[in-house]
Amino acid sequence: MADPMRVRAAENGGIVDVKILMKHDMESGQRKDAAGKTIPAWFISTTNVKANGKDVLNGQFGPAVSKDPFLNFKYKGAKGDKIVVSWVDSKGDKRTDEATAS
Repeated sequence: MADPMRVRAAENGGIVDVKILMKHDMESGQRKDAAGKTIPAWFISTTNVKANGKDVLNGQFGPAVSKDPFLNFKYKGAKGDKIVVSWVDSKGDKRTDEATAS
């Protein structure tokens, strides 16, 4: 399983600013290893963020996204909102982490 994501959420004036650092190698399928063999593609393909059980962001990534992707977005919300971030990668691995808006 992948390393935990760093999820920060801060409310200001009814707007919650969410920052997420996802730990993932994000291989494009175009790099070669030391032996000259192509490293297979392996990347986060779908991302979902829920606040208090409601979707606030759904995203689809591709092989062109850099290693350890960073997301920053805002939504209308409040302090205390439970933020749940989930992703699935191209090998079927999954990760889910939570934070609370402060």
